[in-house]
Amino acid sequence: MNKFDLEERLIEFSVSIIDITKEMPKNYAANHLSKQLLRSGTSVSLNYGEAQSGESRKDFVHKMKLVLKELRETFINLKIIERSKLYKTYTKIEMAKQENNQLIAIFVKSLDTAQKNMSS
Repeated sequence: MNKFDLEERLIEFSVSIIDITKEMPKNYAANHLSKQLLRSGTSVSLNYGEAQSGESRKDFVHKMKLVLKELRETFINLKIIERSKLYKTYTKIEMAKQENNQLIAIFVKSLDTAQKNMSS
């Protein structure tokens, strides 16, 4: 997978997060979680864009770690929303969780490779 495919995948993931938040009910808990989900779920694309223009290998690794952190936060948030039944379309939540898991795996591997390259 090249960086443009991953970038496109992250953008599509962020769009799916936006769609989920649009469909959530309007109550205190849903508003709180949807705002948090919106922040973390869209920041993954934005932070990845920043990582691509990292000033050094160390800066690149740092920004990639931020993407991974936000992906993990998003995943937990999706699980909370799912268990609280604060959603309208179960399949969207499930698809987002699956994609989120795959993206986490990609970033874990990418960071492992980048850190090995940094030390050699």
